[in-house]
Amino acid sequence: MNIHEYQAKQLLAQFGVLVPPGQVCATPDAARALAEKLFATGAERVVVKSQIHAGGRGKGTFKSGFQGGVRLCRTADETQAAAQAMLGQVLVTQQTGAEGRPVHRVLVEAASRIKQEFYCAALLDRALSRPILMVSAAGGMDIEEVAAKTPEKITREVIDPAVGLMPFQGRKLAAALGLTGDLINAAVKLFAGVYQTWWECDAALVEINPLGRVELPDGRETLVAVDGKIGLDDNSLYRHKDIQAMRDLAEEAPLEIEASKHSLNYIKLDGNIACLVNGAGLAMATMDIIQHYGGRPANFLDVGGGASAEQVTAAFRIIMSDPNVQGILVNIFGGIMDCNIIATGIVAAVKETGLNLPLVVRLEGNNVGAGKKTLADSGLPLITADSMADGAEKVVGAVTKT
Repeated sequence: MNIHEYQAKQLLAQFGVLVPPGQVCATPDAARALAEKLFATGAERVVVKSQIHAGGRGKGTFKSGFQGGVRLCRTADETQAAAQAMLGQVLVTQQTGAEGRPVHRVLVEAASRIKQEFYCAALLDRALSRPILMVSAAGGMDIEEVAAKTPEKITREVIDPAVGLMPFQGRKLAAALGLTGDLINAAVKLFAGVYQTWWECDAALVEINPLGRVELPDGRETLVAVDGKIGLDDNSLYRHKDIQAMRDLAEEAPLEIEASKHSLNYIKLDGNIACLVNGAGLAMATMDIIQHYGGRPANFLDVGGGASAEQVTAAFRIIMSDPNVQGILVNIFGGIMDCNIIATGIVAAVKETGLNLPLVVRLEGNNVGAGKKTLADSGLPLITADSMADGAEKVVGAVTKT
């Protein structure tokens, strides 16, 4: 689950990470009132930031023609005008695609006097099976681009989860960024807060980009999370009711929301061959082999290892709700999964939805004999396949003919 920047900053602040003073606003008048308060407390400028689940907002363009989803303002009037131009409009960035995302809220906060920009992130290194804290002096840039072109600018510190991030590790990371004096202590505290946010919230990723070395009104310098991004592990959300409440359904695709209600893992793609598979690895392999035979997958759909017939029926309803789907490939390998349960669900779903698209079914594994018998006795016009490759070739061929 993803959350908005303002929500990420709320969580970071709980663990001692400094964030700029500000608040989320849903109306231009609220943005103006907040700006007046910030200016009254000494802010030189305020920043208005569109809140959508996508990066590249500053360089984005609204479909209305307004340029930039992030605006610096010097007066309350400018703040109100910027919020007016953003709220209710569709922002298009490199990450949203051409359809863009509607902006329902803006974050209005005091603009930091940034002297230098860094990058900081806490995440799991899957190769090491350990958490790491990663920093770079190339802040404000796409970290993938930095990793590809100048990997030497990225410093990683592997963390022992039994003891957490140690102060000496924080000092090593601070030194890698070239920080000195009081900024080293500020960095150690901030890095500890970033790691604690990642650990306590069961996050997949906690990212600050940019992490700013900022000058305070009294001339001192410190480190502030100028931006923040947090992605949560869906499997842990049951332990975090407060974080669950941060979910913004307006930012999610309707079919994905419906799938989550049935504990199905579904992601819509832009192809025309739907996939219904058990297991994420098999689902990815199924998408690949459809592509290999000249087709285009319409979705990633993993029903899991213990799906019920009701979940299979729900999965078919979701697939059929996509108008781009012209054929369906069911690819099931039954380990824990009982193939006959899948077969029963397929028969019920086809009858319920009145499916008239090519449907190719490949079943293998646990109780496969009973599953194949259920399909054969159903009288439905199914196409059976003996292997994954056979199924992909048949469904691509069937869709091509239609």
